[in-house]
Amino acid sequence: MPVTVLTGPVASGKSRLAARLASTWAGPVVVIATAEALDDEMRERIERHRRERPDAWTVHEVPVDLAEAIGAMPPEAFAIVDCLTLWTSNLMGAAVAHDDIVERAGTAARKAADRSSPVVVVSNEVGWGIVPMNDMAREYRDLLGAVNRAFVEVSDRAAVVIAGSVVPLARAEEMFP
Repeated sequence: MPVTVLTGPVASGKSRLAARLASTWAGPVVVIATAEALDDEMRERIERHRRERPDAWTVHEVPVDLAEAIGAMPPEAFAIVDCLTLWTSNLMGAAVAHDDIVERAGTAARKAADRSSPVVVVSNEVGWGIVPMNDMAREYRDLLGAVNRAFVEVSDRAAVVIAGSVVPLARAEEMFP
């Protein structure tokens, strides 16, 4: 079934679009939320997302075990994974090695692609600005790029969401055979 990846800048409308897509589904909706409430600002963000979701949706807070959570969802459920950005950060914070994170991303992406119901994956693009000044920030930028690619490689469609507008992405081989 289709995997859709929505990426782009922070606060551009990716989560809102994912919710809109899920709201058209006749069956159950499951949200895998990767955020952790580590400070007041993040607690407020999480609460805002909770308020915006329909009460009937099931939410699983999964900061680390993404592949397991995707595999455990009911096959008839529309799935939203929100978001790879924080999931990657959580793994780095848990001192998981770069290659292990990329491997976990590939496993989770394949599980998403094997589902019989749609999966919408939300992530940010953080490498569009200046080169970060410290090793950890550069590592994160590069790692998130690899994680995003793992999901886009199995996706049926991918798009950049900017200011609430959608720009579809094409695979290189589609544009440059």
